[in-house]
Amino acid sequence: MAASSPLPVAQDLPTLRAKLQGLLRFLRQALSIANAHTVDFYTESVWTGFSKIFCETSQKLVSVEAFALAAKYYSIQNLGICTPFEQLLVALRGNKEEKTGDNVKLDEFMNLKKSHEVQAMSELISSIADYCGIKQVIDLGSGKGYLSSYLSLKYGLKVYGIDSSNTNTHGAQERNRKLKKHWKVYHTRSNLDVNDLALKMAKEKKMQDQVKNKADIEGVCNNSPANQEMMSTSDFLPDFSSSVISNIRKQMENLHVHSHREENLCFENAFSLIDLPINAIEPTSSSQILKRKMSEANRERRKTTSKSNESNIYSPLTSFITADSELHDIIKDLEDCLMVGLHTCGDLAPNTLRIFTSNSEIKGVCSVGCCYHLLSEEFENTHKECTQEKWGFPMCHYLKEERWSCGRNARMSACLALERVAVGQGLPTESLFYRAVLQDIIKDCYGITKCDRYVGKIYSKSSSFLDYVRKSLKKLGLDESKLPEKMIMDYYEKYKPRMNELEAFNMLKVVLAPCIETLILLDRLCYLKEQEDTAWSALVKLFDPVKSPRCYAVIALKQQQ
Repeated sequence: MAASSPLPVAQDLPTLRAKLQGLLRFLRQALSIANAHTVDFYTESVWTGFSKIFCETSQKLVSVEAFALAAKYYSIQNLGICTPFEQLLVALRGNKEEKTGDNVKLDEFMNLKKSHEVQAMSELISSIADYCGIKQVIDLGSGKGYLSSYLSLKYGLKVYGIDSSNTNTHGAQERNRKLKKHWKVYHTRSNLDVNDLALKMAKEKKMQDQVKNKADIEGVCNNSPANQEMMSTSDFLPDFSSSVISNIRKQMENLHVHSHREENLCFENAFSLIDLPINAIEPTSSSQILKRKMSEANRERRKTTSKSNESNIYSPLTSFITADSELHDIIKDLEDCLMVGLHTCGDLAPNTLRIFTSNSEIKGVCSVGCCYHLLSEEFENTHKECTQEKWGFPMCHYLKEERWSCGRNARMSACLALERVAVGQGLPTESLFYRAVLQDIIKDCYGITKCDRYVGKIYSKSSSFLDYVRKSLKKLGLDESKLPEKMIMDYYEKYKPRMNELEAFNMLKVVLAPCIETLILLDRLCYLKEQEDTAWSALVKLFDPVKSPRCYAVIALKQQQ
């Protein structure tokens, strides 16, 4: 590794397995709540099954408070398995100063959630790259290319963004073109702001000196405009090189331009905007030397800019990635690199970790997964024949030995956002209620207990429950004309007093969600700990969970040869 600073101490594999065992004991009882589908809440009388939870004899819930406390205990934060983000950044940087780069407002061209994610993750990735002495990054599931573009433009990294969608790849190319244009405009605007500031301050200083020195000037020389201008300008020039520059520095700091080299160049450019009269200063004066230095600095700046544009390349590529994908077939100039993924869906997250462990060129990985419901589970449908060899869950030896399965509904529950609900961004109770009542209508009136088709987002397009039912039946291909309006509304009136049961049930699922997510992430971390060439691995909370609920990154670095 390029740096020698020790990374934060992370919990070892035996400790993580012990925590995993305790979590499994809790989930063996609680998982049935997460696997109960809200759609079937009324048709299968779900609430009566859970109104008394976890009695020793009946194994049903007795105390909601005890359940909530147990769920909290087995969440990631309380288990103490996370490495603090700031602590990791400090260790990665060692004694080096923080790399600030350019403070571009990302929310000008991406939403607040995405800009929050991109800034935090790119800062971590660039720190890992510096720590490992690496310039190449592979972004799996790069999507619209926001992270890839930012890593290349701000941190000068050579990034390959790989996405399975050709539409996303072409969109990312166009978006990157616009981002580069934005970046160029930003730099131009920043420099102009500083230059305008210098010019304005110079003029103000000149006027002050003219007033201040008027009496003295009148006393030692005649009042001709040329002589007055010459005297005031030559008097002004020494002050500009000290006090005015000092003031500009302060203004530059307020503008968040921190690079010392960039500051000096901006000051030199500021001098070039001051239009001094030809006869104001002798040809051998320091201004000629200053202008010559400025010209040389500008030439060097152009050279540097040209070089940086060659190194910070973002290349969007289209390819469907599996655990067995050969990166050399996709990236011809593959070298020592980092593999990253921001909200990689389903199996792509675990496959990212598998590719990391099987490719010697990949020295580090930083993966934030999402869409747990799209994970493939090895032991979910054991009665079905399947030729699949590598599954999304489980990954680690312990859970494979346990033949552990969560189930799709439980994995769907793991995507619920407890933190958002806690701050008032609650669940869509009414839309869930509509769907549960609709299911009872479908069962009673059409004799269908299970339906493979999804209703989708009809609730937001409906003016009432009646309208919702009509549109939903039509979408499902069922004859909605056979149901009179009164019959539909009778179902609504029947279940409306029990809407609070549905809301309470969903809150139990929300409280349980962090535990299921903990299980999935612990599985991935244990898998990395089991690999012989993994030098260091940890879970890190990267994002604010209210802004971005899937906020945990799985990070690992390899042993150096």
